[in-house]
Amino acid sequence: MEYNNILIENQGAVGVIKLNRPETLNAICDDLIKEIAMQLEIYSKDSSINCVILSGSEKSFAAGIDIKELASKNVTSSNLEELEYNPWNVINNFKKPIIASVAGFAIGAGLELALACDFIIAADNAKFSLPEVTIGTIPSFGGTQRLSRIIGKSKAMEMILTGRNMDSTEAESAGLVSRTVPLADLYNDTLNTANRIASMSTTASVMAKESVKQADEINLSSGIEFEKRLSQSISGTEDQKEAISAFIEKRKPNFSK
Repeated sequence: MEYNNILIENQGAVGVIKLNRPETLNAICDDLIKEIAMQLEIYSKDSSINCVILSGSEKSFAAGIDIKELASKNVTSSNLEELEYNPWNVINNFKKPIIASVAGFAIGAGLELALACDFIIAADNAKFSLPEVTIGTIPSFGGTQRLSRIIGKSKAMEMILTGRNMDSTEAESAGLVSRTVPLADLYNDTLNTANRIASMSTTASVMAKESVKQADEINLSSGIEFEKRLSQSISGTEDQKEAISAFIEKRKPNFSK
């Protein structure tokens, strides 16, 4: 499929989606989000792809919402959902693991896009912010909810109310990113991580992801019960039997995918 705003490059069992709007520093527009969603729907049905990387350029992951497009639409709270909520839901509900590989700016909707992924690996030049208050609005794609869950109410509130930037060192310390690496190493580091995930049982990865996500949705006792049910459902599967056999035989498992 041909896209205008993203580039696709499959690396074995890893699908790579690269934002490609260099003239706007990868600012988020309707078509960009729709194209990401369309490709994720393709990946969700492709049994050869077990993990996805979402990346931008070395200068910018995504520099916020496309202000020119926003200004031209006269967007209201009633039609914003109709225009953009469904594609974002595809990203939010994608079952397979998805990693945000962030260099440069991850601002506003760009940060919200990274937060919608399962975790973030950042380059040492990364800058994160939710500066919507500076243009008289608030984050509208999950930023207030996800950021506070990840880094805590106090730091999230301060970032959102001031619109300030957080650098990669502070982001790692706060738990916003899983780790920070030199810019020159970002692609290979993220790809190596994705390949490791992709080498696992896809069934187990999908269930593990779903169980972790429940920690934000339900209380601890309900979460433990949810985890137990998933663990029981995966017990005795061909992938689990293969993993046990491989361990005993001191070899790498050959999962069914």
